[in-house]
Amino acid sequence: MKLKVLGTGCPNCKRLFANTQQAVRELGLDVEVEMVDDIQEIMKFKIMATPALVINEQVRFSGRVPSTEEIKRLVQLELGGES
Repeated sequence: MKLKVLGTGCPNCKRLFANTQQAVRELGLDVEVEMVDDIQEIMKFKIMATPALVINEQVRFSGRVPSTEEIKRLVQLELGGES
């Protein structure tokens, strides 16, 4: 599983990164959360607003900071779909 936070370093981007790391810790997963701050890389995801959360190369949230609980639910759903 790959988790990426897309953002340029604004407070909301940092908060999403922290929430995502917390969700991974609470789920007991050994998954790296990557912060992507390169504008060219962010543009590849065709989002209109940051921050954004990408799970397995799919944008799951954009333009807002989901709670740790929301992130945990999404990660669990994604894990359920992996074989």
